[in-house]
Amino acid sequence: MTKKIAAIITEFFRLSHADVMVPKFLMGFPTDEGLIAPRVELASLYIDQYTAADIGRNLAAEHNIPIYPSIVKALTLGGDSLAVDGVLLIGEHGDYAWNEKEQQLFPRKYFMEQICGVMATSKKSIPIFNDKSLSYNWQDARWMFDRAAELGAPLMAGSSLPVAWRKPWLEHELETPIEEAIAIGFSGIDIYGFHVLEVLQCMVERRIGGETGVAAVTCLEGDAVWQAAANGLWSRDLAEAACAEIENKPQGRMEDHCSQPVIILVEYRDGFRGAVLMLNDYVEDLAYAARVGGEVVATEFFAQGHGDEDDVGPHGHFSYLALNAEEMFVSGKPSYPVERTLLNGGVLEAALTSRYEGHRRLETPWLEVTYRSYESIPWRPTAERPAGACLDPWPPADG
Repeated sequence: MTKKIAAIITEFFRLSHADVMVPKFLMGFPTDEGLIAPRVELASLYIDQYTAADIGRNLAAEHNIPIYPSIVKALTLGGDSLAVDGVLLIGEHGDYAWNEKEQQLFPRKYFMEQICGVMATSKKSIPIFNDKSLSYNWQDARWMFDRAAELGAPLMAGSSLPVAWRKPWLEHELETPIEEAIAIGFSGIDIYGFHVLEVLQCMVERRIGGETGVAAVTCLEGDAVWQAAANGLWSRDLAEAACAEIENKPQGRMEDHCSQPVIILVEYRDGFRGAVLMLNDYVEDLAYAARVGGEVVATEFFAQGHGDEDDVGPHGHFSYLALNAEEMFVSGKPSYPVERTLLNGGVLEAALTSRYEGHRRLETPWLEVTYRSYESIPWRPTAERPAGACLDPWPPADG
């Protein structure tokens, strides 16, 4: 019997996270190897906020999918008990408040409380996929993680970057002796810092001993970033090696173009050191570099869809994210550890706190998150850049 899923969404407009994920569960997943048909049925929708730009209602009408007025009704299909087999939680975008640390207060924990409440009263647990970070604050994220475990509900979360294309292909073997690493990114710390942390963490979690958690986080901005490199707090040669893999960037040094760099220095509990370097006005792609056995290795993480909004493609990297979520809905087993997302969200919050409190070094004893990376992921790109059907999302309407 085909499993049914409910999609719980904050806002649904063109190029929103809902737009680049939900239609794939209806019309198929564009991948390098062709269009892959969905194995689950999207049975219901809940949309928290509607604007003039909403496209969710038209999509639902076109595919005869009911939109319910509450999360409870979406999960029970209008009845009294749980009636779906999985939940796609997309708590990204919408008119929600910001706090003094420039974090947007998305209601992911509230959504999760509603979902878990239905499971608890129905005495049945189902898989949940949470798009991007679990929450903007550690207490709520930890609650979400613990509550799913308490109910025995399989939980996955995170962004599309760990399953995006890499050029050249680079994947550390498990137990690799990584000495230090850096991830390169751009945009705002809250909105995009999580993505760059995903790039870093999906690689360094494969180091000797696995993940042990984070002991301290420091966020620096402006000239303090370059001074930190001079003081040996991050390695310039790694950053340059990572940037060298990014094709679309101007000539010259990063300082010549990036007047307000940001760096997040991550000190792990096992003594390992990593960094996230945000280089606005110099790069618009993401990259990674590490020192392994004295040698530098580097790769670009390529996400399809940057550039002109009229020609962004189908965001094929979200196909691989959605396929891994679907794999969990079908098998009941997460495709990769949710602990990665839990840790990344905690590091991001600590970085924003560090910045708000004068760029101080913030010790983080609560980030004692230990886990082992899975050796392989069910769904990954097969090419270094989008190929094949990834360039054409779905057949024509008359085809």
